[in-house]
Amino acid sequence: MTSVQYEREALGGRLRELRKRSGLTGATLAERLGWPHSKISKLENGRQTPSDSDVRGWCRECGTEGVRELEGLLASLHTLDARYAEWRRLLRGGARGHQDDIAAVNARTRVFLAFEPSLVPGLLQVGSYARAIFAEAIANLGVPNDIDDAVAARMSRQHILYDQSKRFHIIVTEAALRYRLCPPEVMLAQLDRLISATALTNVRLGVIGFRAIYTRVPVHGFWILDDRLVQVETLSAELNLAQPQEIEAYTAAFRRFAAIASYGAQARAILTGLMDELRAELPDEREAATELPS
Repeated sequence: MTSVQYEREALGGRLRELRKRSGLTGATLAERLGWPHSKISKLENGRQTPSDSDVRGWCRECGTEGVRELEGLLASLHTLDARYAEWRRLLRGGARGHQDDIAAVNARTRVFLAFEPSLVPGLLQVGSYARAIFAEAIANLGVPNDIDDAVAARMSRQHILYDQSKRFHIIVTEAALRYRLCPPEVMLAQLDRLISATALTNVRLGVIGFRAIYTRVPVHGFWILDDRLVQVETLSAELNLAQPQEIEAYTAAFRRFAAIASYGAQARAILTGLMDELRAELPDEREAATELPS
């Protein structure tokens, strides 16, 4: 169980205690709040995160509004919000604001460890690739479309790669570089960008090829920041994990992925091989130039 889930269940347990102390059944509380009965069960068992208004309404109906318990519950909820941030809530004002928040966190970080099995990490994306990623998120999450500002902010964040006081160890899988998340010509530019990144003295870029034998299942991507925070992106939320045992688990997983990754010339060989495959799919420019109009 992650600390996020543990804290959500702990918060649910405190809500349950308040309800029982007030003598209300779950059905009665749900009726008073105008909620389906299932919502009471989900909140009390940590299967749903309450909003501020949910907590205030709960305390009001249980006769605890305005007392210390309400303040404590809201404080717990806000801590949980920082750990578990749903994308729709996180991006409700657009993606640009979130990029600025990430930049602020990155500015305080000295050592970055990243593993990405499904896409090119944001710090290494070219603008056209980033645009495709943001467009997918906007379409699927139904959040405001500020794609131009979001792309510009992500490109601005990349200046951090040239800060010699910071160190980056980034690992991507060959699968991530084969997923068709953008047109072939965009991916060509993206692969060329990754090759250029291998020349940065403070960036260590590893590529796990298809022939590598995994000793840990690559379930999802994650970033480890200064051995103090792990960031994980799921389909529905961003997780910020800070418990020592969680950081240790992700650090151990990162070491396993690093042990089977290719670096330097071997990594560039994988990247150039993928570029050759993509070029073969594109129309021959010389033929297109000599083709006569009908």
